[in-house]
Amino acid sequence: MKIGFIGTGKIASSVIIGICSSKISFTKILISPRNKSTANILRRKFKRVYIAKNNQQIVNNCNWVFLSITPTVGKKIIKELKFKSNQTIISFISTITLAQLKNAVKVKAKIIRAIPLPPISLKKGPIPIYPPNKKVKEFFNKIGTTVEIKNEKSSINFWSTSGMMASYYEMLRVMIDWLVKKGVKEDKAQKYVTSLFLALSEDAYINSKKNLRLLVKASQTPKGLNEQALKELTKMGFYKSLEKTLNNIHKRLSR
Repeated sequence: MKIGFIGTGKIASSVIIGICSSKISFTKILISPRNKSTANILRRKFKRVYIAKNNQQIVNNCNWVFLSITPTVGKKIIKELKFKSNQTIISFISTITLAQLKNAVKVKAKIIRAIPLPPISLKKGPIPIYPPNKKVKEFFNKIGTTVEIKNEKSSINFWSTSGMMASYYEMLRVMIDWLVKKGVKEDKAQKYVTSLFLALSEDAYINSKKNLRLLVKASQTPKGLNEQALKELTKMGFYKSLEKTLNNIHKRLSR
């Protein structure tokens, strides 16, 4: 199988790294020349990664074509490309619907929408896909955990939460900076905070079949530090603001 990536940003790069360090069977990966520095890094790192002359060359030579570009770029270039009906097209574009993709692609190719996140480079994390597709599911299960979604409207709920990634990292950064201001060396502060939240995330994942309210309750003691932090953040409207932001992202994706 020959795989092509139109767009070589962070997500495309992460997926390519995941593929190249997995057991996925492929002969070559063709990538866009647009982001020269990222493209050259990937080409030097992996023997079966090649830089295409242009996007049409990728479409002409690949069985699976991944669209990893911004909505603005996508609306501009997809309709100009000449796809083939026997191709599988996987779009990472969050705000272009399946109907819009089909209209732009023109031929009756298999089109799947998916939103992987950067940890896919570590072969970790969920990958929501719509519509369900057995081969695409098996592909992503080798570099993460595929979540098949049966209707596009429902998929927006999952993709809304993917918009919180930068906010999560910013929360960690604030805590690390706070420790540094208190005199802790930056490397120790960073190691402590990231290790702490890795452990908490793993604990939450192991207990994901239960209501996480149980973990919230179990992590507090009467008049303890966790109880204080939760009460203060709740009083300041932190969690209400989080919910409001998710609703705003959802509205944007629903347009």
